[in-house]
Amino acid sequence: MVSLRFPFSFSQPSGHPPRYRNSRPCSVAKVAVVAVAAAAGATAAYASSQNPISQHPFLHNALNFLFSSANSLPLWGSLSLADSSQPVTEPRTGASFPSALGDSQKLCGVGIRKKSILGLKNIDVYAFGVYADDNDIKKLLAEKYGKFSGSELKGKKDFIEDLMENDICVTVRLQIVYGKLSIRSVRSAFEESVGSRLQKFGGSDNKELLQRFTSQFKDEYKIPRGSVIHLSRDRDHVLRTSIEGEEVGSIQSKLLCRSILDLYIGEEPFDKKAKEDVELKLASYLQK
Repeated sequence: MVSLRFPFSFSQPSGHPPRYRNSRPCSVAKVAVVAVAAAAGATAAYASSQNPISQHPFLHNALNFLFSSANSLPLWGSLSLADSSQPVTEPRTGASFPSALGDSQKLCGVGIRKKSILGLKNIDVYAFGVYADDNDIKKLLAEKYGKFSGSELKGKKDFIEDLMENDICVTVRLQIVYGKLSIRSVRSAFEESVGSRLQKFGGSDNKELLQRFTSQFKDEYKIPRGSVIHLSRDRDHVLRTSIEGEEVGSIQSKLLCRSILDLYIGEEPFDKKAKEDVELKLASYLQK
């Protein structure tokens, strides 16, 4: 059995396929509608060669409905999968994420946390989704950034800095995909990754804060494949941690909240493509 404890090196996944799987179902839906229309047309042609369509009232009514609907709507109008209520699947791992948490936190992007074992093999540890309160985004960031397009905000350092600094409700949802992961491995990984961020943003004297956070991941918790961990920044920069829906601790610390978010949307995120998706989604909230 492979242990996920040290030594590990952090790796940055690259070249991920698109995060959202909406294009294929939409295309299939359009083909299906065209096929139905074609079949109906062929049937009509055959029927008219034998007898006038007016002598087939069922066929006549069906064709009227089909073609009048087609004239009034685009082919894909009623079959679009752009519905924001649909779950989003991280394509590499198959992990599914709800489109929203609660009433106001919307999914902004999904990604993968990888780890390298002795520099020889990368494993997918967990998939993650970043959620943000769109009302908070508009309230606190629209005045400064509302005039910018999504492409202009992409990679804009000040934008992400303000997101991490302001009192905006954000949740990172972790979904375990590596079946041999233990809670001890999670604790050790956070000691390394969060510890480095605490030192980066707050200096070296933050061991007690780090210990308060990592001690929440007690050995009694089991995290098989599919288990869910939430790291949520609530009002007044309170970090709430939950495992499988059970809150295991809360810590009020702006420094800790920033350090956690930096892992996913900071300068050196676990998944660069996920960060870009988050930036574009957040920018779209500012335009509404």
